[in-house]
Amino acid sequence: MTLIGIGVIIIGVALLVLAVFIGHTLNNLANVLKGVDQTVEQLPKQMDDIMKKTGDMISESNNTLADVNDKLKQLSPLFYVVGDVGNVTRKFTSSVANVTDTMKSKTEGARDVAEKNKVGGLYGTFALAYYWFKKRNELKKEEGTKFDEQ
Repeated sequence: MTLIGIGVIIIGVALLVLAVFIGHTLNNLANVLKGVDQTVEQLPKQMDDIMKKTGDMISESNNTLADVNDKLKQLSPLFYVVGDVGNVTRKFTSSVANVTDTMKSKTEGARDVAEKNKVGGLYGTFALAYYWFKKRNELKKEEGTKFDEQ
């Protein structure tokens, strides 16, 4: 055998090894493509399930939203009442604050006069005595009318 024959045999063996390697690679690729084919065949069924569940979820969401809207409509008058009570309370509080400010300014003037004349305790004593005297007279009149009715 000559060198050319040995070279041809080496090339032939190399091509045989290359063919076996390519065949093995193509066989693996065919197995992968079979798996992809099975997955693609199952995909429409899975998509149908997903779409059905998504539709059910959207339907439930719409029902829940309708229920929440209904309950909010039922609660709206309550919110209006609470708002009205808040407004009335605010107006009452502001009027009480105005009366308090007025009384404060009036009593400050009287306090200034009382301090100026040094008779604050004396005015208080006379005012209390006058109040008791008036109350006692009113009670006596009420008792007198009760005896007259009997």
